[in-house]
Amino acid sequence: MSGAQSGADPSSAARISRAQSGGAPSSAAAQSDGDPSSGVRPPLRISNNFKKLEARLRSAAGKAIADFGMIAEGDRVMVCLSGGKDSYTLLDVLLSLRRNAPVHFDLIAVNLDQKQPGFPAHVLPEYLTRLEVPFHIIEQDTYAVVKRVIPEGKTLCGLCSRLRRGALYRFAAEHGITKIALGHHRDDIIETLFLNMFFGGRLKAMPPKLLSDDRRHIVIRPLAYVTERDIERYAAAREFPIIPCTLCGSQSHLQRAAVKDMLWEWERKFPGRLESIFSSICNISVSQLADPSAFDFPGLERLCAAQSTGGSNA
Repeated sequence: MSGAQSGADPSSAARISRAQSGGAPSSAAAQSDGDPSSGVRPPLRISNNFKKLEARLRSAAGKAIADFGMIAEGDRVMVCLSGGKDSYTLLDVLLSLRRNAPVHFDLIAVNLDQKQPGFPAHVLPEYLTRLEVPFHIIEQDTYAVVKRVIPEGKTLCGLCSRLRRGALYRFAAEHGITKIALGHHRDDIIETLFLNMFFGGRLKAMPPKLLSDDRRHIVIRPLAYVTERDIERYAAAREFPIIPCTLCGSQSHLQRAAVKDMLWEWERKFPGRLESIFSSICNISVSQLADPSAFDFPGLERLCAAQSTGGSNA
C-alpha cells in the first residue's frame, strides 16, 4: 500500500518545527456517524482553546523532530497505531506537520491485531480509510502466546511488548521502512526513568530516538516533549475511537501505574516538578555521577598533572 509524503534531514528537521498548517481537518476526516465504535471521527468542534492546544502539540513535536533529527528527506515513516490516545495523537500531529514540511516523506499507519477476544477489528481500518491514510494491519495471535506462557496473575507487559516489537520490526524490514514512530510522550519517559531506578538499579530512561539492538531500525518518539495531559485533552476534543487494551485485564498493581501515581502526587503538591525532572533528563552531567564506564575518573590525576605542568611552564 503506497504511502504519502514524509520527513526531514537534520537541517530540514528544524524547518519542520517552524512549518505552519491549518488547524481544521479535511471534510473527509471530519465526517462521522457519531458512533465511536464505527472508527469514524465525529464532527470536530473547533474552539480557540483547541487551536492553542493543537499549536502547542505541533510546536513541541516539531521541536523534538528538529532537536533529534528524527525525520529525513525521503523517509518512510511507520506510525505504530494501537488505537490508544497517544498513537492517534501522534498520527494526527505528523499528518498536520507534513502538510507544510519542507521535505517529502511517506507515512504509513500500522496496527498489530493481536487476536484478543472481542477486539473491534473494524475500527482502525474504517478510521484510516476515511482519513485516506495508507495503512496495514498485521495479524498475529500474540494473545494466545502470552496467555499460554505467562502464569495467571503475572504481568503480561514484558512478553507482550517483545512480541509486538518483533512483529513490527519484521514488517519494517520487509517494506523499506526507515523510521518507526511510537507514541510515547514526556510522562512515559519520566516514568521509565523511575522504573529503571527503582526496579532495575539503572539511570536509564526512554530516548526520543533509538537505534535497535540489531542496528537495523531507527525508532523515533516525536511526542517526547508533549505532556500526557495535553494528549488527553487533544484526544478528547478529537473524539478518537479509542480501543482499550484488554489483554492486561485490570492489573492495577503494575509497577508503572504505581510510579505514575507517585509522580502525579508530587506534581499536585509541587507544580512544575515533572517539567523539572524532564529537564534534568535533557541536561546530564556525567562527571557528577558515579559510573566509571561513562567517565574517566581514574584519569583525573593525569588531567590535574597536565594542568599543573602547563601552569608552571607559563
